[in-house]
Amino acid sequence: MNVRTSEIGYQIPGMGYRMSDMRLVVVGIVAVVAAVGCHPARDSSETWTTWSSADTATTASSTNPAPTVAPPRTLPPRAEPELPRTYVDTRYVAPSGRRVMVRRGENLQAAIDAAQSGDVLLLEPSATFVGNFTLPEKAGAGWITIRSAAPDAQLPPEGTRITPAFGAVMPKIVSPNGDAAVQTAMRAHNYRIIGVEITVAPGVTRNHGILTLGEGGRSQSGLDRVASRIIVDRSYVHGHPTLNVNRCIALNSAASAVIDSYISECHAKGFDSQAICGWNGPGPFKITNNYLEGAGEIVMFGGADPFIRNLTPSDIEIKHNHFRRPPSWKGVWTVKNLLELKHAQRVLVEGNVLENHWADAQDGFAIVWFSVNQDGRAPWSVVRDVTFRYNRVRNAGGGINIAAGTPPVVPASRIKVVDNVFESLNVAPFTGHGKLFQVLADLDNVTIEHNTTFTPSVVLMFDVMPQRTNFSFSNNLTTRGEYGIAGSDFGEGLNALNHYLAPGYRVEHNVLIGPDDKAAYPAKNFFASSVADVGFVNFASGNYRLAKRSRFKKAGSDGRDPGADLDAIDAATKGVVLAEPSPGRRS
Repeated sequence: MNVRTSEIGYQIPGMGYRMSDMRLVVVGIVAVVAAVGCHPARDSSETWTTWSSADTATTASSTNPAPTVAPPRTLPPRAEPELPRTYVDTRYVAPSGRRVMVRRGENLQAAIDAAQSGDVLLLEPSATFVGNFTLPEKAGAGWITIRSAAPDAQLPPEGTRITPAFGAVMPKIVSPNGDAAVQTAMRAHNYRIIGVEITVAPGVTRNHGILTLGEGGRSQSGLDRVASRIIVDRSYVHGHPTLNVNRCIALNSAASAVIDSYISECHAKGFDSQAICGWNGPGPFKITNNYLEGAGEIVMFGGADPFIRNLTPSDIEIKHNHFRRPPSWKGVWTVKNLLELKHAQRVLVEGNVLENHWADAQDGFAIVWFSVNQDGRAPWSVVRDVTFRYNRVRNAGGGINIAAGTPPVVPASRIKVVDNVFESLNVAPFTGHGKLFQVLADLDNVTIEHNTTFTPSVVLMFDVMPQRTNFSFSNNLTTRGEYGIAGSDFGEGLNALNHYLAPGYRVEHNVLIGPDDKAAYPAKNFFASSVADVGFVNFASGNYRLAKRSRFKKAGSDGRDPGADLDAIDAATKGVVLAEPSPGRRS
């Protein structure tokens, strides 16, 4: 694939997917949501068994006939998703080389070419450098730093997010055309960019990638060619209101990070666009404490096949970011979801706020995970070992959609969604189907646990085919919506569970809020007639903790309250959402 001229997930006019995705549409496969548990993992003696028809909290009705039940069977212990094996170390290393001033009008590429290991290039604040600049391979293991020459006191301190309000002290690197403003050469390594604005000239209407780390095409067909140890730190990478751009940052490198930065105006019409996307780099990757705007997907891994055989983007940390899409983009740019994984493993998504999503080129799920062999050249494609915890998802047309994928792929597995809040779903203008979780196709080891969720539609929907073993939906606190746990053509409750999850599953200690229509559920679940019947501390203000008077206090299978750990979520997301931080360019 020539990345410069290809699109990831090109939209067929009038349809939601590119041609290589159509096999998923034909068989009806979408994605399933899994819950992660923050409590200690159960030991290997744990067993899961099929519920019997006697294990019902409510009785069958004419609309939900008595379920057909498979015989009880002991299942193997569930496998916890593996967390990233390694994390990118982004601690600042004091430079050991020269400090070189680069003033407006001077040759920035010549200065980069002349820099040696340990040098610092100091770019004049507010100076503009127009061109397509390349970071070449250099000898030595020291860092080459490209940064604003403004004193440290005029920039946010390390670990603090930059915003467009700092524009006066940031030098500007501007692409004059459809090519990258900054890209890496093969095997480039040990570059850190600090306090720099990277963008595209206002008159340009089409760009293929503003900042590209590593190569996404055939020229990077071996690990020995991959750029590595690249850190984007406190920088402002953005398009402009009339730009169609594939992505603001391409991550096809190794040991690379985007931290404390502001990534915005990443949008396109008629094809996918991302704030950050990677498919041909091994990782590890660190995406932390950023503001992220993207139209097609805000962050995506996969979407094109890697040219490095058997490569899977791995060890991905996505933490403390604000995923946001301006409401004014509705009907203007092509929109799909907020976070998509098509080919990735050992992914930790923690302490993020993900908001503002609606149905457009897809049907409204904020988050989509499924194994995709995008162009048919990578049958090893897989999504596995995904942990999603302590996040807030709000103002979206739906929650999480997860599927195993369509062969030839490695089916998605070991997915855990725990201690998250999903709120304000399917509320105008952020409309869609309103489903919280959809599980389609044959998945193994999926856990959805201790989430607090509110939807007017379906809590959990199964479709396509029965699931594999070790599915758990437990200790959640949720509005029941139109339906609680349902399956296509099999109604609600045990009828759906026994069809899609037999011979074994764990569905217990959930609190379902809403009218009870007498659908049969496993006995260890609880029902509240209304929000008032739950006993929240203050539902109207968004305090979804259970008051001491609540009859569901400590009713979880682990002795905790059902629902999410709100204290842990508040701690993990503290400072993620800044007051609309700048008077910078907004669409």
